[in-house]
Amino acid sequence: MRPNNTIQAAIDLTAGAAGGTACVLTGQPFDTAKVKMQTFPSMYRGLTECAVKTYKQVGFRGFYKGTSPALLANIAENSVLFMSYGFCQRVVRRIVGLEKNATLSNLHNATAGSIAAGFASLALCPTELVKCRLQAMHEMKLSGKITEGQNTVWSVVKSILRKEGPMGLYQGLSGTFLREVPGYFFFFGGYELSRSFFIGGGKTKDELGVIPLMISGGFGGICLWLVVFPVDCVKSRIQVLSMTGKQAGFMRTFGNILRNEGVLALYSGLKPTLIRAFPANGSLFVAYEYSRKMMMEQFDSY
Repeated sequence: MRPNNTIQAAIDLTAGAAGGTACVLTGQPFDTAKVKMQTFPSMYRGLTECAVKTYKQVGFRGFYKGTSPALLANIAENSVLFMSYGFCQRVVRRIVGLEKNATLSNLHNATAGSIAAGFASLALCPTELVKCRLQAMHEMKLSGKITEGQNTVWSVVKSILRKEGPMGLYQGLSGTFLREVPGYFFFFGGYELSRSFFIGGGKTKDELGVIPLMISGGFGGICLWLVVFPVDCVKSRIQVLSMTGKQAGFMRTFGNILRNEGVLALYSGLKPTLIRAFPANGSLFVAYEYSRKMMMEQFDSY
């Protein structure tokens, strides 16, 4: 017996939260390096220099700055993303005239993931804003752009609400949309395409083991970041540099980077992002698929 839509949505939401948690715990140090290199490319010539300087200046804990909001961001994003993904898959089936439980093609799954990412952006933007500011707080003070920085999640949130009001939590929303919607087309498309290569001998995608899921999740992550990394760079700049009180839109920030720093600045931090893709996104899908399967089996046993 298959669960109804409400129970299915709850299962997808819970499994997405499990995936988001696994993603952060495995990939946070690389994400911190990515944000630092994106927002202050002149300070760090590469991943190794960024890692060494961070360790010398702040210690090992510097790699885990912003972990709490990163957990909140990923749990919020992936809960909404995978819940919406299941819903969007059902919508796609109706649009293309497939039966209720029919298997979707890789293209259909990619389309469903892209639409779902639009909903996830609304949950992700505020928490990712706080995460990025905490991750780059040391560099902001070091560069003299700010004199005093907030060191906790709550202090950053209070500062935003006091200076800019509730809508201040959505700085960088346009960049988040521009990253998530096309990015997750390639994310889910790459993941499903990779899983297709591992099925055979009567096996289905749902029967794949940990290693194929890790590889497929990592491949999906690589596909996402190669396509949307410049957009993510602009979004990070907007969210971090807005601490100075200067407001700049997406296109103006994009133009300033190209004019003053060149096109390569848009790819600062790409290396740690690609390295992070396999452990982080692989863990995300392993946690999602296995927790979802376990909850489905529990439901079937009742």
